[in-house]
Amino acid sequence: MEYISLFFIGAIATTIGTLAGGGGLISLPAMLLLGVPIHSAIGANKVSNTVSSFSSFLFLLKNKQISLRESFWIIPVSLIGGISGGFIATKLSEDHLYILAIILLSFAFITSFIGKGDFGGQEILKFSKVSVPGLYGIGIYDGLFGPGQGTLMLYLFGHLKVAYIKAVGYVRLATFSSCFGAAITYIAAGKIIWPLTLMLMLGSITGAQTGVRIAEKLKPKFVKPILRVVTVALIVQIIVENIG
Repeated sequence: MEYISLFFIGAIATTIGTLAGGGGLISLPAMLLLGVPIHSAIGANKVSNTVSSFSSFLFLLKNKQISLRESFWIIPVSLIGGISGGFIATKLSEDHLYILAIILLSFAFITSFIGKGDFGGQEILKFSKVSVPGLYGIGIYDGLFGPGQGTLMLYLFGHLKVAYIKAVGYVRLATFSSCFGAAITYIAAGKIIWPLTLMLMLGSITGAQTGVRIAEKLKPKFVKPILRVVTVALIVQIIVENIG
């Protein structure tokens, strides 16, 4: 029963995570409720996210919704950001990380009502003085804390007037980049419970493929309301965990 539960957890979390970010809001607490040790749960999420995010990126690449030429530079920027965040995290207390996460997500939520970006444009993500610091900064956040990384990226891409389906592809590639290094770390540390991780991975791959197919049909005007709901849920979860 536990293995079947993990499959569905991975599928549901990654479907939502592909569309609006915040998949970790579902998968990590659910795994902890099933009694999976915290480090093994985080490690399983990193491994499954590495594989599932790359699979959804490849789907969009194969269907010519996105090209490698326009997006390959995301990999080093996100990877370096994740490494930087991991280093900074060793210098900050857990309480400070929670406060930082709440501030960043609240800022993104407020600016979603003020900003003009609505994913209605057809712009690709260009190497610019906004996109590079933005991706690097969110990469740092992912290394520092994690939950909400995809949601923050979608807000950034909406602000840059990137078409939604392209934004999804960029997020999945960036997620692959940041999770890859973390997954290697958890594997090397022997924290991975492979039977549980593989079942979560299978569910995540299913969810990733479901998510990108829904994303292809989702109208841009519905994206921001979904993002706002996910953002509020993330903020509430972080506050509750911090109080606890």
